[in-house]
Amino acid sequence: MRPLSEQTILVTGATDGLGRHLAGELARRGATVVAHGRDAAKLRTLRTELGVETERADLAELRQVDRLAEEILQRYDRLDVLVNNAGVGSGAEPAAREESADGVELRFAVNYLAGYHLTRKLLPLFSAPARIVNVASAGQQEIDFADPLLHESYDGGRAYRQSKLAQVMFTVDLAEELQGSGITVNTLHPATFMPTTMVLETGTAPHSTLDEGAEATLRLITSGDLDDVSGRYFAGTRLAEPHWQATHPKARENLRLLSDELVAAALS
Repeated sequence: MRPLSEQTILVTGATDGLGRHLAGELARRGATVVAHGRDAAKLRTLRTELGVETERADLAELRQVDRLAEEILQRYDRLDVLVNNAGVGSGAEPAAREESADGVELRFAVNYLAGYHLTRKLLPLFSAPARIVNVASAGQQEIDFADPLLHESYDGGRAYRQSKLAQVMFTVDLAEELQGSGITVNTLHPATFMPTTMVLETGTAPHSTLDEGAEATLRLITSGDLDDVSGRYFAGTRLAEPHWQATHPKARENLRLLSDELVAAALS
């Protein structure tokens, strides 16, 4: 990879928690950081305090994701790293089923589908060497393609775990597609129960620190040892095996077809 001082790095969900921690550390190390968020006031604070560039969009609406991608395509000549970090948690149980502006189950929409569309739209900005890092979770649950958006049997925990498995499946799929291009795609569970809004809103006591999660994520962004590693899932800094569905070609094809169908319907 190029020196950090020569890199442009986009971090989604950068106004809070792990994303903000990453944005600050990458900026401190000299990278040009493009920090995404949905709250204008928080983005202004981020620009003032961290000296980063900012982009605003609500990832719960694919037209805004599409606009975000178009703005970045026009504004930058190159992206070296994309960190798909934005997400919503499982919520306090029992959680009511929620939908995005496009009528998609909310956690699937924000945690996975937004990053799927954003990444694919931004691929023309990547040239070797470059990296895509998807911040997923150890919490992964099989996607039932008979009811992938959980119309029939909803609970927030399951919705969250399915969305995180979808991120891992996309990682493996895109890595295969980009094999030999010099663009790597990896995913990780950064740490367990960091003190983020997502965790605290469930009433769960933090178990890990933001520093621990940032260390694991920064490793995927910056480590020279991972120059040729792609399509892999990490638990913290350790290589790990994801849910079996992530390595199943037919399941990944089903997810890809569903994703393209949902994106096309939202943008038609």
